[in-house]
Amino acid sequence: MFPSRMLLARSVWKGPNIVPLPIIRVPPGQKAPPIQTQARSATILPNFVGLVFQVHNGKIYIDVEITEDMVGHKLGEFSPTRQRFSYKQSKNK
Repeated sequence: MFPSRMLLARSVWKGPNIVPLPIIRVPPGQKAPPIQTQARSATILPNFVGLVFQVHNGKIYIDVEITEDMVGHKLGEFSPTRQRFSYKQSKNK
């Protein structure tokens, strides 16, 4: 069988997982409003560069600004779903 951490890639003939997102182009000099989405599996396309997405992590929306290095990855990779764990120090020992 497959190791638990190994993920299967999407087949090439299907193409990337593209979710129809409302991309609004604004005139130069104005800031585009962030695009709220729950589609964590959507592939980041080259025309998303420079836009700000609010990606849902199951509880809140996290702002993700798209750069050229992110093209080809998924939106959910940049919105962590788990909190960091740290041990709490107790006063009474």
